[in-house]
Order: sequence, then structure tokens, then C-alpha cells
Amino acid sequence: MKLIRTKGRGARRTEEILAALERRGGASLDSVLPAVKRIVSDVRKKGDRALLRYASQLDGLKDSKSLRVTPEEMAAAWEAAAPALRDALTVAANQIREFARRQLPSSWSFHPVPGLTTGQLVRPIQSVGCYVPSGRHPLPSTLLMTTIPAQVAGVERIVVVSPKPAMETMAAAHLVGITEFYRLGGAHAVAALAYGTANLPCVDKIVGPGNLYVTAAKRLVAFDCAIDMLAGPTEIVVTSDRGRAADIASDLVAQAEHDPEALAIFITTHEELAKEVIAEAKQRSRNNAVAHESLNRNGLVIIASSADEAHAITNRLAPEHLTVDAPSDLDWVQNAGSVFVGRWSAQPLGDYISGPNHTLPTGGMARVRGGLSVNDFVKLVTVQEYSQQGLRTLGPSAAFLAEAEGLAAHAESIRTRFARRPLD
Repeated sequence: MKLIRTKGRGARRTEEILAALERRGGASLDSVLPAVKRIVSDVRKKGDRALLRYASQLDGLKDSKSLRVTPEEMAAAWEAAAPALRDALTVAANQIREFARRQLPSSWSFHPVPGLTTGQLVRPIQSVGCYVPSGRHPLPSTLLMTTIPAQVAGVERIVVVSPKPAMETMAAAHLVGITEFYRLGGAHAVAALAYGTANLPCVDKIVGPGNLYVTAAKRLVAFDCAIDMLAGPTEIVVTSDRGRAADIASDLVAQAEHDPEALAIFITTHEELAKEVIAEAKQRSRNNAVAHESLNRNGLVIIASSADEAHAITNRLAPEHLTVDAPSDLDWVQNAGSVFVGRWSAQPLGDYISGPNHTLPTGGMARVRGGLSVNDFVKLVTVQEYSQQGLRTLGPSAAFLAEAEGLAAHAESIRTRFARRPLD
């Protein structure tokens, strides 16, 4: 891990590093866009013929008959799972479901003036595709995190795609009652979800994390099919002045092991603690090749000149995961995907069991949105109903504004109703 300071001879270089980190995000997608454009276009034009060809080449699919994971396969995976795994998946599912239920917005109406009723209706999206990666590690937790909020929202059709799905992932699908599951991954899976084929009808929205090819494909189809966000490599920031070096380093290593491109940053005002964390992280990652590479490549320890500066840097970075020392720190947190408070709140707890979603904004997008939630699977439909009294109260002002904008027909649509008799 590299140590930098905000004051002294290295201050200018530190500012350059921070500015570059603020601009992190989708630039890395450019390297794969030509290949992804070709795949997406191919699937869109040729449907199953292209989809199955890519699935054979990239996902190892044997034939079209094995494209869809059957309910029997999911049930068999559940039965074959160890009891401890079934118990853990059940606990996690219950936690995620209860949190999503509390997030679900409600329909309401009120009367701002006599004769006018306004309100909102909460309606689910009709169909969603949940992308579940299956690369270095099986990710049944991602299946739970993407499908359960959709179920709570009331989504009618929930489609799961995952390349070479692991037994654990199929077991999780059985637990939550998934009925449509395809052995697909990569850009071709995203294209199929967005545009549809004979074997896989299209969906209204695609959610879930993936590699560069998946993320680039989501960006390409976003004008034709809604997406949740463009998720990049995992990020962690720990901002602490009084944490234990072992706790801090263990969280940094835990998130770093996701991907060699993962970003792990520790921010503090205490130089001695900074050096202890560097030593601990080196020790704890020595037998973890991915984490070791990630920390060597992207690991950063920032020594700020004051607590206020440490807080400002943290908000500038807008990290996916953020750990702070105490509940009082929440007062200064403005930009973060998910916040972990205190030494007992190990970040991996949020990956699996806490309840809040682990599909979180990366690349600084925590400046403008939070993690995946039940709100990503619903629409807020607004409603307004006027009586004659309400029209006479607010209509003149609305007509005046229409004329001010030069929209005479708008004004006439309102005023023509004034001329009608009460029984019309």
C-alpha cells in the first residue's frame, strides 16, 4: 500500500492522485467497447443463433436444451447443499427481505386545496433480469440481493442469468422460488435480456454487477432497457483515527480479494496508525494472491492534516463501502454507498447478512445514488383529480402560466371547462 500525505513536499502529488480518483469510473470500459458492441449487435439482429453461439464459446454451454436451469436442478442443488449452508442462506434471505419491506414506498393521497386530490401510486416494474456473476467465486448472495427486493416490490417476472452457475447459486434460487434461470453470462446475456430472443423474452430492466464486458453492455443497452447502475470493481474506504489496525487491515484485505482492480483506501490523521495498518495489510494478504495484487496496485493510505480534511477527502471519493469510528461520524458523511459504523461492523457482514443491499454504486456514483433497493423495482405513478371547485381555484393561475409560455391551447384546455354548466 502506498502512503501519501496532504501536507508537505508530496502535497501536490497527493492532490493529483485524489483528483484522478474522483474521475475514476467508466474510462476502463472503452477498452472493451468495440468487442461488446459487436456482441450486442449480433444478438440483437440474429437472436438465438448468435446467443447460443456465444454461450457455447464463452459459457461452455453444451446445447440449447441446457440453456435453462430447470426447477428440478435448483431443487436438487438445495437438497445437496450442506445444512449449514441452507441455514445461512435462509437467515440472509430473511434479513434482506425484511429490510426491503421497510424500504418499500407507499401509495398516498392528500387534498392541498378544496376540490383537488393529488397523490402517488406505487406500482412494480413488470419484468427484471438479475445478473449474477460466476467468475472467481460463486455468488449466491448476489442472487438473494437482486431477486428478493424485486419480489418484495411485486415484480411479476424475475429472470436470473448466470454463467456456469454454481450449486450454491442454484440452491439460493430454489430457496427464493426463482422459476426462470438461464446459464448465460457476459455481454450476450445482457443483450438477450434487453432485446429478447425466442428462448429468452426481453425484460424491462437489468440489475446486478458484472465484469467490464457486462458493464459495458449495460451502458450500450441503457437507452432501450432500463439498468440499475454501472458497477465497477469493489471499493472500500476506512476513515478512522482510533480504530484497531488489525480490524482496519482485515476489512481492506477482505474487499481487495474481490478483484485485482479493487480499490482499498485508509484515511487517517494519525501517522503511527497508518503505518500499523500498512504492516497489518501486508501480513494479512501475503497468502491471498488477489488481495496482495490489488493492495500493491491500488492500495492507498492517506494521512490528512485534520479530521475535517479527512472527512472532506472521504466525501470527495464517494466510496462504495465506508467504515467510520462512531455513530457521530454519520453527521459528516454525504457520499457513500453503504456505511459501517464501529469496530464490530466488519464490512463482509454487509456482503451477506445485514439486510441492506450489497449491490452498490462505484466509480464515485455514490455522489448521486445509493445501493440497489426495492425502489429500483417500482414506479411512482402520480395522480390528480379536480372537482369543479378545484378547477375554479387553481385553473386561472394555470391558464396564466400557459399563456406566459406561449402555449395558447394549454390555456384554452383549462378555460373551456369554466364555460360548461355544472351538470356537464
